[in-house]
Amino acid sequence: MAGRVGRSLQLSPEGKEKAQKALTDRCLTQNELAKELKTSRETVSKFFRGKLVDRQYFVKICEELGLEWDEIVAKSASQPAQEKKQQDSALDIDALVQEVREKRHEKIQDQCGTMRMLYISQPVALADIYTDVNILEEITSQQWREISDLARHFNPELDNFNRLGLGEVRQQRVPGLDAVSRYSKLMVLGKPGAGKTTFLRWVAIKCNLGEFQSNRVPIFIWLKNFAEDTRTDDSESRLLNYIIKEFRRCGIADKSVIETILTEGRTIMLFDGLDEVSEEDADDVVRQIRRFAEDYFKNQYIITCRIAAQKSVFQGFTDVEVADFNSEQVEAFTKKWFVAVAKNDGKEGEGTARRFIDKLNLPENQQIKELVVTPILLNLTCLVFQTKGEFPSKRFKLYEQGLDVLLIKWDEEKGIKRDEVYQNLSLEDKIELLSQVAAITFEKNRYFFEQGEVEQYIAEYLSSLPDAQTDLTRLQRDSTVVLKSIVSQHGLLVERAREIYSFSHLTFQEYLTARHFVTSSEPQAKRLIRYITETRWRQVFLLALSMPWNSDSLLLLKQQIDELSAGEEKLQQFLSWARSYSFCPPLVYIPVVCSCKSLVLRAFYLELVLDLELALDREHHLIHQVFALTSTVDLNLACSLDLNRAVARVINCAYSLDTTIYFEMDIVLHLIRGRTDELKQSFQNLKRQLPNPSVDSLIFKQWWQVKGQNWTKQLKTVMIQYCNIGHDWQFSKQQKKLLQQYYDANELLVKCLNNSEVSHEVRQEIEDTLLLPIAEIEKRQQRVL
Repeated sequence: MAGRVGRSLQLSPEGKEKAQKALTDRCLTQNELAKELKTSRETVSKFFRGKLVDRQYFVKICEELGLEWDEIVAKSASQPAQEKKQQDSALDIDALVQEVREKRHEKIQDQCGTMRMLYISQPVALADIYTDVNILEEITSQQWREISDLARHFNPELDNFNRLGLGEVRQQRVPGLDAVSRYSKLMVLGKPGAGKTTFLRWVAIKCNLGEFQSNRVPIFIWLKNFAEDTRTDDSESRLLNYIIKEFRRCGIADKSVIETILTEGRTIMLFDGLDEVSEEDADDVVRQIRRFAEDYFKNQYIITCRIAAQKSVFQGFTDVEVADFNSEQVEAFTKKWFVAVAKNDGKEGEGTARRFIDKLNLPENQQIKELVVTPILLNLTCLVFQTKGEFPSKRFKLYEQGLDVLLIKWDEEKGIKRDEVYQNLSLEDKIELLSQVAAITFEKNRYFFEQGEVEQYIAEYLSSLPDAQTDLTRLQRDSTVVLKSIVSQHGLLVERAREIYSFSHLTFQEYLTARHFVTSSEPQAKRLIRYITETRWRQVFLLALSMPWNSDSLLLLKQQIDELSAGEEKLQQFLSWARSYSFCPPLVYIPVVCSCKSLVLRAFYLELVLDLELALDREHHLIHQVFALTSTVDLNLACSLDLNRAVARVINCAYSLDTTIYFEMDIVLHLIRGRTDELKQSFQNLKRQLPNPSVDSLIFKQWWQVKGQNWTKQLKTVMIQYCNIGHDWQFSKQQKKLLQQYYDANELLVKCLNNSEVSHEVRQEIEDTLLLPIAEIEKRQQRVL
C-alpha cells in the first residue's frame, strides 16, 4: 500500500500566489476545498504553504483550482538528502493514514453513527440527537471537603431554595472536544446514563468525517464485546489481534499497515464501557489496555467508565468527569428529541419542545427539572411528555419509572449482566433499602452523609433480612460492598466528595421517603403526619398523598391538621366568624345555596385575612384547589371574590403608603359596577378624596401625611360594612405563624385530595368539615353517631 504513494511535489513561490488567487476567485476556504476533494485539511494546508504533498493529491488540488500542475510545481528541491528522506517518509505516512481512513470510513459510520435510546424501537442518527457535553477536570468524588461546605448553599427550609444545589458544581466546565484536544490520554468517568458512550461515539464520528483530528484513524472498541470475543485467545497480544481482525473486515489485510500507524501514533483509540466488562474478564482487559498503551504510547486514548466502578489506575491517563446537563443543554437536547426521536416535522417538533421547556420551567415542575440534568432521565421525561403533551399529574409514577430505568432497564437495554456482590437482594429489596436510607436521612435533615453513617443504615437493613449475617465484621464488609454497588451500578447514591454521599437527586430522596412511610405500618404514617407544617416536607407529603393510602391514614391527617389551631381560642373565633359569614355573606356576594360555596367562602376568608395580617399579595393556591375539589363553577361568585381581593389590595396599599392605591381604587370601581348604589357611592367618595400621584407625587405624599390616617379609617369602615373584611384581629406573631401553618397544611390536604384516589365517603367527610372550628366539627361528628 505504501509503495503506491509516489513522488511528492510542492508549489513554487510563484505557484503559491497563483494557487491562493485561484482559491479566492472560487470563493472557497481551505476547509471547504478539503471537503470537496474528500481529503484532509492538513494535506490542503500543506499544499498552500508550499510544503511537500503526495503527487496524486497535488495534481487533484490543481485540477480543482483550474491550474496546470506542471506550471506551478517547484522544479527542484535543495534540502539535504536526509531531510528530504524524512519528509518523504512523513508524506508516505500521511498518505497511508488517509487511505486507511477511507477504507475504515463506512465501518466507523455504521458502528458509531446511530444509537439506541431507551424505550425507542428504532435507532436514532447520532448527529440528529447529540448534544455537546461538558467535562469537569476535577473529579468531585476525589475532592476533600466537609459536609458543611457542601450544604452551605443548600437549605430546603426556604421556599425558593435551589433544588439543583444538591449536586451543584463550582468549577469550570470544559467542552468535551476541548478536553480531548488537551489530554492525549483520558479516562472519562460519569454516572449511569450521563452520556459517556454517546460522547465517545461523537468523537469517533467527528474524527471519521475529518472534522476533528483528521490525521488520525479512529478505532472504537466496546470492551464488553472485546472481552467476550477474545476469551479463547491466550496470547499476550489479544487487543492487537482483535484490531487486526477489525481492519481485515474493512479490506486492510496487511498487518504492517496497522503496525505502522500504531507505531507512528496515528490512531485515536476509543475504549467504551470498562465498567461493563464482567468480573472474570476485568483484570485481563485492564492488563491488555495497559500493555497496549505502553507499546503504542504515541497514540491518543480515551476510556469510559462509570465513576464509582473505576478500580484501576492507568499510568499517564488524566481522569475527567462528564458534567450534568445545564439548562441550555437540556433545551438543545429537547429540541432535537421532539424532531428526531418523536419523528415530528421540524415545526411541530420545535413547538412541542417549546411547550416542554415552558412547562418544565414552571415552579410546580422544579422536581422534574432537577431530574432531567441526567440525559437518560431527560429521554424518559420527553417520552412521557410526548404521549399527552403534559407531565403526569401523579408524579410518583414518573419517579417510579426513573428508578426502574436506573436499577434495571438501562443495563437490560445494553445486554449487560453485572456480577453483583449483592445479587441476593431482589429489586424490591433494593428499593426497600434505598427507601429506608432516604427516610432516615430525611428525618434527620441530612442531605449529605458520611460513608460510615450510610454504611450503618445499610447494615441495619441487611441484618433485618431472613437468614441475615450475624457476624458484625462480615456485616460491615457487606454494607461497604453494597454501598459501592449502588453508587457504581445504579447511580442513585453519589459520592459528592471523598467519603461523603448524597442521593443523586433530592427528588429521589423525597420520593423514596414518601414511599417508605406510605408502604410501612400505621405508626409510620402517624410519624409522617407530625411533619405536616414543615416546609421541607411539602414535596414528601404531595408525593405520599398521591399514592394509595388507606382511609384511616387520610382521616388521621385531617384530624392532625384540625388540631393545629385547636388550642388557640382567637384562631377558633376567626374560624367561627368565617363559617358564619360563609352561610350569610355580605352585600357584595350572591346568596349561598350549597355547602360547596360555603367551603369556597371559608377558604377565601382564610386567604384574605392572611393577606391582610401578613401584608402579602400572593398567589391564592388554596381557593383554586377548593374550586377544583368542589367542582364549583359560578361566574358571579368568582367576580365577587375578585372584588374583595381588589379591596384588600387597597387596604394593603394604605398600610404601606403605596402610590398605586389610586389605580387600585380604579380597579375596585370597575368591579363594583352592577352592585348596590350605596357601595358604589362609598368608594367613589373615597376615590375623589385621593390626589393623583402620577400628576404630582409630592402633593400626594403631603396630603397623605395629613389626611391618610383618617382616609384609611373611612376605607376600613366601608370594607367592614359592605365586604366584611378589614377587621383588626390583633393576632400575635405566634398566632400568625400558626395560621400560616394551618393554611399551608389545608392547601396540601386539598391538593392531595384532588390528585389521589379516595373513596367518595372519605372525600365527602373531609370536604364537609374542612376549615371549620373544632366545636363545629365535634358537633357534626356527634350527629353522625
